[in-house]
Amino acid sequence: MAADLRLLRLLHLASPALPVGAFHFSQGLEYAIEAGWVRDEASALEWIGGLANGSLGMLDLPVLVRLLQAYGSQRRDEAMRWNALLTAARETAELRAEDRHMGSALVKILREIDAAVLECIPEQPGYAAVFAAACACWSVTPEECLQAYAWAWTENQVLAAVKLVPLGQSAGQRILHVLIPRLAAISTRALALRDEDIGYCAVMQSVASARHETQYTRLFRS
Repeated sequence: MAADLRLLRLLHLASPALPVGAFHFSQGLEYAIEAGWVRDEASALEWIGGLANGSLGMLDLPVLVRLLQAYGSQRRDEAMRWNALLTAARETAELRAEDRHMGSALVKILREIDAAVLECIPEQPGYAAVFAAACACWSVTPEECLQAYAWAWTENQVLAAVKLVPLGQSAGQRILHVLIPRLAAISTRALALRDEDIGYCAVMQSVASARHETQYTRLFRS
């Protein structure tokens, strides 16, 4: 695929306007704000940046690379294995439900716009598995794939913080501006990560996600 068309396809895939339902979920952030762990711009940056560096950078992104490589070589069994590992690594029912929901929503969209993408995806794919399949079909490079995925995740988290803390739009843009070079570094590190080093335990996010289910008032789904 031509580079200019490839970039536009990737922007489409990472767009917040793509109806995959990411805006329904806060990944524990809503409870973290309720508990006072996140209360202002600085603590929102610390929370989101910490999860980006750890959970996203040590788990999602390196698995995404391997999914992309598996699709590129038509190794469906390998894609199924990495998809299953990523699902198993979701530490709460809420996080697993989010992954399945976004994955199935993206499957429906791709079935309408480019069904060829879906030929090699595993059964019950998570969001990363479907995202990687689209990137492989559209000849997106690993670097571009990781950065787009990381950006989409980060933008959704920042938008949730803007609504919930609440923060002003300018504060949200400052957080994104600070995180952009970090996301580039995190993506580069993920490309070089060995299989045995993949994995991360985000204890406070897991606690927040589990407690979000019984939170008295919620804007986001549990």
